Amino acid sequence: MGGGAPVSVQTMGTADPHDAKACLAQLVSCAERGCDLFRMAVPDVEAAETLGEVRRSSPIPIVADVHFDYRCALAALAAGADALRLNPGNIGGRDRVQAVARAAKEKGAPVRIGVNGGSLEPGETPVGSALKHLRLLEGEGLRDIVLSVKLSDARKTVAAYRELAECTDCPLHLGVTEAGTLIPGTVRSSVALGILLDDGIGDTVRVSLTGKPEKEVKVAQEILRALGLRAQGPAITSCPTCGRTRVDLVRVASQVEDALETLALDGRPVPKVAVMGCAVNGPGEAKGADIALCGGEGEFLLYVRGRLVEKVSEDEAVRKVVEHVVSCQ
Repeated sequence: MGGGAPVSVQTMGTADPHDAKACLAQLVSCAERGCDLFRMAVPDVEAAETLGEVRRSSPIPIVADVHFDYRCALAALAAGADALRLNPGNIGGRDRVQAVARAAKEKGAPVRIGVNGGSLEPGETPVGSALKHLRLLEGEGLRDIVLSVKLSDARKTVAAYRELAECTDCPLHLGVTEAGTLIPGTVRSSVALGILLDDGIGDTVRVSLTGKPEKEVKVAQEILRALGLRAQGPAITSCPTCGRTRVDLVRVASQVEDALETLALDGRPVPKVAVMGCAVNGPGEAKGADIALCGGEGEFLLYVRGRLVEKVSEDEAVRKVVEHVVSCQ
C-alpha cells in the first residue's frame, strides 16, 4: 500500500464476529469479487480469538477494527491480525495508544489511524487529530501507518483529504463514512472518491454502504475501473430498457454481471460484454463488444466479436455468455 502500489479495495464484515464460519464465508465471498483487505470488528477478546481462527484459512489479509478497549487490539495482534484500525478518539489515553503501537511494531503490523467525523475528541479537527496521533505512533518507532479522515459529507471529505495529503506522505485510506444505503451511498462515495483518486490522492478505498459487503466491493471496483485504475473483471454495457424491450433485460443483465463478477480472468485481456434490450442500439453495441446479447421477442441474438452466432432463449442466455467469455480468455 502506497509507494506506487495499485489502489487496493477493502470492506468490512457484517457477520457476527464470534462466528468464525460465517465470517470466513463472507470474507471468501468478498475475496472472490476482488477484495484485497477484509476488516473484522473486534469488540472483545473473544472476537480476537475468532479473528485468529478466520485468519488461518483466509486468502487475504485481515484488519482488526478496534474501538474503546486497547486490550482488544493487543489480543488481535497476538491472534494473527495482519493490521489494525484504531480510532484514536476513543481508544483511551496516550499510554494505551503507545502500548498498541509498541505491540504493532513488534509484530510488523501496519496501523491505520481512522478518524471519523462523528467520534472526534472535543475541539479537534479530523486532520488535526490524524496528525497528532501520527506523531504519537511515530514517537514509538512505528513507521507503517495509514491515515483516514472520513466524514459523511462528500465535499467535506474531499476537503479534509486534500488538506491531509498536503501534510503527509503516509498512505491514505479513502472513504465516506456512513454513506448510506445502496443508491445514495454509492453516489456520495463515487463523487468523493472519484474526485480524490483523479487528483492522485488515495492508496486504498472502502465504500461504506448499509448492506452486504460484496456490494461495497463491487462499487469500489467500478469506481477504480471508471478511472482506469483497475482493469480486473469484465466490462459490461447494458441499456436502461424502454417500451420496445420484449425480454426481461434487467434480470438477464444482473445475472450476467453476477456470473462474471466471480470469474477469474487470470490477468488476460478483459472481454467487453454488452446486454442490450432491442434493435435500436443493440447491433451497434454488439459490433463494439467482444460478446453481446441483443433482445428480441422473448429471446436474444448472441454476437461474438461483432458476428451473429445464434439465437438463445432468455433461460440459456447467461450460460452462453459465460461460456464465450471463458473461450475468449
